[in-house]
Amino acid sequence: MNDRIELFGANTGNSLRAAIALEESGIAYTARRLDLYAQEHRGPDYLALNPAGKVPTLIDHGTTPMLVINQSNAIIQYADSIAPGKLAPAQPGPVRTRVIDRYFFFVTDVIAPSHAAFFLHKEGQDKAAAIIDLRVIEQLTYSESFLTGEFMAGEQFSMADISAFTITMAFRDRLDWKLLPQLSRWFDTVEARPAVQRGLNVFKHS
Repeated sequence: MNDRIELFGANTGNSLRAAIALEESGIAYTARRLDLYAQEHRGPDYLALNPAGKVPTLIDHGTTPMLVINQSNAIIQYADSIAPGKLAPAQPGPVRTRVIDRYFFFVTDVIAPSHAAFFLHKEGQDKAAAIIDLRVIEQLTYSESFLTGEFMAGEQFSMADISAFTITMAFRDRLDWKLLPQLSRWFDTVEARPAVQRGLNVFKHS
């Protein structure tokens, strides 16, 4: 635990991505679980940190002024900046660029549409949501072609695997795994990583 860095979150894909990034980077932090059902993310203290009332939020008390990050993918970038080499090659070059390219593929072409579909479901627009969900599944299926090495961007675990893993986990029951042998192998490999397991469980126990 490290009270300098706090991560507020819940058992959501966005929060889990942030936690996995910190765990894989070896960054000490204290997890602060918010009970979404009890509307703790709508309380005045939390809204002062994250006016949108969403999770996660990271606070770094060791900076001046205090650093507050409200976006899970920005937290991944933060982890990469203070633990170079853990989530992407530290040096600029083709390998790092491929990591960034694959990372943003999952952020923009898979995760963002899935969030839109979730919103449409909540608004009762199930037909429209189903169309977007199908697109998400198509993109996840396409990512099978990335896996010419052990991980999404080559032989090193990276931020691309973090952005890919939680969204694949959310859609795991809707994928035709028989047609995705490499994605299946990759998913099992990532899920078994000790740091990933710690990240997946941090908001269940904190």
